[in-house]
Amino acid sequence: MTPEQPQNGHNGHQNGNGHSAADGTGTAVTGSGSSHDQRTAAGEDAQTLTTRQGHPLSNNQNIRTVGNRGPATLENYAFIEKISHFDRERVPERVVHARGAGAHGVFEAYGTVGNEPIAKYTRAKLFQEKGKQTPVFVRFSTVGHGGHSPETLRDPRGFAVKFYTEDGNWDLVGNNLKVFFIRDAMKFPDLIHSQKPDPVHNRQTGERIFDFISNTPEAMHMVAFLFSPWGIPANYRQMQGSGVNTYKWVNAQGEAVLVKYHWEPLQGIKNLTAAEAEAIQAKNFNHATQDLFENIKAGNFPEWELCVQIMSDDEHPELDFDPLDDTKIWPQDQFPFLPVGKMTLNRNPENYFAEVEQVAFGTGVLVDGLDFSDDKMLQGRTFSYSDTQRYRVGTNYLQLPINAPKKHVATNQRDGQMAYHVDAAPGQNNHVNYEPSSLNGLKEAPRSAPDHMPQYTGRLIRQTIDRQNNFKQAGERYRLHEDWERDDLISNMVGALTDANKVIQDKMIELCTNCDPDWGRRVAEGLQKANNGKQAEGGNQYNQQKQEQAVEQAEARGHEAKPY
Repeated sequence: MTPEQPQNGHNGHQNGNGHSAADGTGTAVTGSGSSHDQRTAAGEDAQTLTTRQGHPLSNNQNIRTVGNRGPATLENYAFIEKISHFDRERVPERVVHARGAGAHGVFEAYGTVGNEPIAKYTRAKLFQEKGKQTPVFVRFSTVGHGGHSPETLRDPRGFAVKFYTEDGNWDLVGNNLKVFFIRDAMKFPDLIHSQKPDPVHNRQTGERIFDFISNTPEAMHMVAFLFSPWGIPANYRQMQGSGVNTYKWVNAQGEAVLVKYHWEPLQGIKNLTAAEAEAIQAKNFNHATQDLFENIKAGNFPEWELCVQIMSDDEHPELDFDPLDDTKIWPQDQFPFLPVGKMTLNRNPENYFAEVEQVAFGTGVLVDGLDFSDDKMLQGRTFSYSDTQRYRVGTNYLQLPINAPKKHVATNQRDGQMAYHVDAAPGQNNHVNYEPSSLNGLKEAPRSAPDHMPQYTGRLIRQTIDRQNNFKQAGERYRLHEDWERDDLISNMVGALTDANKVIQDKMIELCTNCDPDWGRRVAEGLQKANNGKQAEGGNQYNQQKQEQAVEQAEARGHEAKPY
């Protein structure tokens, strides 16, 4: 089945009462779940400016005043409606992933996983048939920086995909890098606080970041990527994506396997050094958003192949790491990448706020045939991601067209801020907003396949996993880097650590040495040169000496002007 392609930025969404949010011409149509009358009064046409009450607005240039110099009067309704909405145009910025770009597209399934029928491993309907197409919306982002920050900054990139499947939405929420800083969700607020600006002087510093990392050894694998050119993708089209967390696939018999998801760009992969990114930022700090939009507009549609790695659902004592540890990569020689489908982004948003800003993802948004693993980061994120959307966008964020499923929705959830329709079924008794009921209320769906039922025994404890092995894969990544990538990694680390407290420098040298002696030696030598007065070349984003120079240069090079 190939879903009908929506005609506008609101995705042709059907609300809970079956009314379309788009007409056949691609014109956005608003509604509250009741029929929407598009008639115009005499003398009006579709382009006539009105207030939100539908009142034609004949003067949009002036407020109402006593004489043309004022004062203004309080009953300026059109002005008050306009300015009060303007005052409220911004929702709270995302705590993470604030800076983003997005696009619509389609996912086409191969019907297989590698050379095997995919039904052997999962009953998820979107994967089953070769050529089956599912509409998607993708949001790319930077993680730690604000909504209008430069896209050249060193940071992981978010790679979140919303699949509008026939069984409801599936959100595959991930990053461009395949590993993360931490393995336990308890540390997530601490990690993000260390990446954010100082709460006193409101500047991001290398000392804060490495203070946390130097006391978090499992972060070294991420450091090996993030402070190399892999920390600055050239654009969104030419970067990989990863689910990062470990999930499960469940087949028709209720049997499960562990899976990891990987998006491989068919455009190739490109990264930037710190110096290259700095030069780009001087000309355009929206370059990645512009690159994505203009390529899609020109018909150069970016594509990614979705691959999975599959592992049996057990502890795998033969491995020297825990397969549920997000700071680790599953070796491809043991767990190969198996293609399952291809995604093409082929349509730009019509309105950035309505689509890219208000789109909401959650790691817990799964469909039948997909399930959670015991990954502690995944289980911690599953509450947090959806909860932040309820705060940021509102209790009824799932009724927004960009977030709503492209299928029948019927719930007993009612009211709350900005509830603009009722999730009712045709013919349902609207007096009944509970279940069970004998009075024509909603009923449970019939069970189509057995549940996956893992079994657990053990004490309820707070402990770190056994097989931590914090340094092996980080050292392997350091050695896998090309020479220029290693040079950039060392330069960026030294630049960011130059102004850090010596205890932090010493801890980082020790951690780098544990990963690879050459890594530790080169960081130590770079810091020694910096201590002897030689300015570190890299780490511009966190190099406080360079930041102080910029402050001084702004005053010294500023041109004097006379007051007016």
